[in-house]
Amino acid sequence: MDFDQLYDRRHTASLKWDALLQLYGAEDLLPLWVADMDFRVPNEVLSALHERVEHGIFGYQSPREDQTQAIVDWWQKRHQFHIEPEWIVYAPGVVPSLSLAVQELTDPQDKVIIQPPVYPPFTKVVKENDRQVVHNPLHHEHGRYTIDFENLEQRLQEGAKMLILCNPHNPVGRVFDHSELTRLGDLCERYGTLVVSDEIHGDLVYTPHKHIPFASVDERFMQFSLTCAAPSKTFNIAGFHASYMVIPNETLRKTFSKALDRLALRSQNVLSSTAMLAAYRHGEPWLDELLPYLKENLTFLQEELQKRIPEISMEMPEGTYLAWLDCRKLGLDGEELKKFMIEKAKLALNDGAAFGLGGEGFMRVNVACPRTTLVQAIHQLEHAVTELHASRS
Repeated sequence: MDFDQLYDRRHTASLKWDALLQLYGAEDLLPLWVADMDFRVPNEVLSALHERVEHGIFGYQSPREDQTQAIVDWWQKRHQFHIEPEWIVYAPGVVPSLSLAVQELTDPQDKVIIQPPVYPPFTKVVKENDRQVVHNPLHHEHGRYTIDFENLEQRLQEGAKMLILCNPHNPVGRVFDHSELTRLGDLCERYGTLVVSDEIHGDLVYTPHKHIPFASVDERFMQFSLTCAAPSKTFNIAGFHASYMVIPNETLRKTFSKALDRLALRSQNVLSSTAMLAAYRHGEPWLDELLPYLKENLTFLQEELQKRIPEISMEMPEGTYLAWLDCRKLGLDGEELKKFMIEKAKLALNDGAAFGLGGEGFMRVNVACPRTTLVQAIHQLEHAVTELHASRS
């Protein structure tokens, strides 16, 4: 796969490329924001979709055992986690699944823990379901983020009913290790707190780090956890909204499944199912080529910032294709930083403040793009920073 190949995504109803005017107020920006990739999907996925489309009939789809088995096989091979087929519950997206889990497994005004700075929909699904957001901010020291376990235990003692875990963590890129997950799970078990683990970036982890599914850490953890997963980040098929939950506990699984039935959300899209099956069955070689390219992009960005724009820094993510840029040395407040990136650097990035506590002064950058796109972004950013300094002198 040639990941250096440029593809024009404009005029394809791409959120990333075609919604810049609505979202950023300008169209002449280089978009490095929303988490999808500027790479074509594996050829095997395209071939499977072409074949299904050529059939020309798109009636209702029956449950596909081959798709479920493909998920089981994938998790066993990539993550050494044995999933029973009946644990898998298909859903229309990870964020809808998070929202539904909050609705069904907590009560109004219950406390739900999140670990900011974190993916903004975590806050949204808690607040919009009339639950209380409880913050367990990640501890940030010497450029590394870790879980603040002392604070976490305090929050759990206050009666939180659920913790939404993001692992690998978006946006800071941590891949929590076995000891961290064990300690978190032990605490949640002790205080009777459910864990909903968003593991959508779980396949995008760089050596020597390894993704460890939360439910796989200890058999005890299977009984109070639900795992959100999808092939969408891994294979760049987010637009298909193909996702699933892994729920070993039968009571939790039945509760979640009944909610899907009540909302008539159990049916799968024919093409989504086709894409998921092909990706999990045949996409591994493509992924094994992708991961080194993404890591090289991250390394390139980090090194170029160090050499050319030392006021902006980043730590290497352990997982995800998202870089978390520390822009605080630019001396700009939140609104000034947003305006600077849009009007001066001509870049569409994710504003760190949107990720909650600890996010102000940071920007999230998506490096899942051809290297030349990153080169252009760094050039624009360097030029803007040079002009900023000149304006102050």
